[in-house]
Amino acid sequence: MGWLFLPQTTSRRLADRKVAKFQKNITKRGSVSESTAKKGNDYPVGPIVLGFFIFVVIGSSLFQIIRTATSGGMA
Repeated sequence: MGWLFLPQTTSRRLADRKVAKFQKNITKRGSVSESTAKKGNDYPVGPIVLGFFIFVVIGSSLFQIIRTATSGGMA
């Protein structure tokens, strides 16, 4: 009498799928896709945001210098 074909349980099927995915990742180790690689000079903030930030920082420091100079030093 031969073995009867028994369908796999759900947990065994999920485990086999995870093992297959893990094995596939091992063979791809070290190769980085183009989407995750650096694409050159792509800044995380735009030039307008950067300009506004520089304006605020320099403006506030100039304001502080002028306020300190007009108040006579320690304020």
